[in-house]
Amino acid sequence: MRDSAAWKKSVWKNTVRKNTVRKKNRGVTVTGLIMVLFVVVVLLVFGMKLLPAYIEYATAKKTIEAIARDRTGASTPQDARRLFDSRAVIDNITVIKGSDLDITKDGSGLVIAFAYRKEMSLAGNVGLYIDFAASSAGP
Repeated sequence: MRDSAAWKKSVWKNTVRKNTVRKKNRGVTVTGLIMVLFVVVVLLVFGMKLLPAYIEYATAKKTIEAIARDRTGASTPQDARRLFDSRAVIDNITVIKGSDLDITKDGSGLVIAFAYRKEMSLAGNVGLYIDFAASSAGP
C-alpha cells in the first residue's frame, strides 16, 4: 500500500500543508511588538531628559575653548571670566558662571577649566547625577 499512488498523494498533501502552516507562523506577534515599542519609548523619554544637559555642557566647553584660543580678548583671568559671562548670556549657559571657572596660565596662554554636577529627575523619586568636567587644554 505504501507504493500506491494514493499514499504518495496523501504524503505530498501533508507535506505541503505542514510547510504552509510554518510559513503562516512567521512574523512578529502583537505582544512582542508592544514590548519592543515600550522599551523604545522608555529609552526615548530618558534620552529627551538627558539631551539638554549634554547640549549645555558642549556649549560651555566650546565657549571656554574659544576664549582660550582667542589671544587678544583674554589676557588675564578676570578678562576670561568677564568674556565667559558675556558669552554665557548669549549662549544661554546657566549651570556655571565666570566665577566657577578654574583659570591658570600656561606659557603665553590661559588654560580654562570647569567641573560641575547636574541633577535630573527621571521619574517620580528616581533621579540621576551626571558629573561634567572640561578643560581648554584638552581631554
